Amino acid sequence: MTATAPRQRPALLQRFSRADLLFAGAILLLVVFAAFASDAFLTQRNIVNISRQIVTNGFLSLGMLMVIRTGGIDLSVGSVLALAGLLATGLQDQMHFSLAIAVALAMGAAVGFLNGWLTSRFNLQPFIVTLATMGSLRGLTYVYADTPRYPADEMFRSLLGGAFVGPVPVNFIIFALAAPAVWFYLNHTVSGRAAFALGVNKEAVRLAGVDVGKHLIFAYVACGLFAAIAGVLLASRLGIAQPSVGVGYELDAIAAVVIGGGLLGGGGGTTVGVLGGVLALAVVDNVLNLFNVDSYYQQLLKGLIILVAVLARRKKA
Repeated sequence: MTATAPRQRPALLQRFSRADLLFAGAILLLVVFAAFASDAFLTQRNIVNISRQIVTNGFLSLGMLMVIRTGGIDLSVGSVLALAGLLATGLQDQMHFSLAIAVALAMGAAVGFLNGWLTSRFNLQPFIVTLATMGSLRGLTYVYADTPRYPADEMFRSLLGGAFVGPVPVNFIIFALAAPAVWFYLNHTVSGRAAFALGVNKEAVRLAGVDVGKHLIFAYVACGLFAAIAGVLLASRLGIAQPSVGVGYELDAIAAVVIGGGLLGGGGGTTVGVLGGVLALAVVDNVLNLFNVDSYYQQLLKGLIILVAVLARRKKA
């Protein structure tokens, strides 16, 4: 008897792991279920709401992807988001809102630089470094403003948070422009490929003469900057900035990266995969909200999603 060769998947599907296809199928089933279970799910208003809600976790997840690919993690993104939103709104009493936004973004980049520099310069664990900055920034946020702040300039909200280009929200367009930029950086730049190599084998990269610290710092700067952008856009969309916002947001970002193929040890994850993870979490939140499910159950479900994603990809680690 002659042995038959195992059937190969189509060339397009070979680019994706079984876990990728499993999660894509789960998202599709969830969308189909929601469409049949709720008349409101496929309405234009609800789709617009999903697209606007995607932006916050989308920016956090893209930044987290760049850090996780280096083998690191950034727990401070929620605190950066909160402080950036407060700076962008609170400083409008002293300066034009565009300058206030610039200050907020500079703060995010500076925090990212600090995280990357401490991690690379002193060879510290990024979990510990970013845990420290997370707590310190949260305290600084309450020192700066322990009550909500409202934007003094109406243009701040009308341009970023409430404006549309046709049926598409402006903040979603900003995110849609950022995603391909991250994809290009990760796949077609020396720094992006170096970040991936760092997650696979940092010592080998160092021995090859690559400036590990420079590429590591850049990843954290980008992560902090994206968290600040998310904070500014969120404050603009809501028309209010609160010092308590952003708590636990880092978990949503990590979940999206893990669902998208990211390995917490480094060396994995793609931009397209992360976008799928962000969409999956947004749809889960939206469906649970449509059925008035308590937020505590939403947190429980997200924790289970992270666990399932890690288990599904354990052979690749």
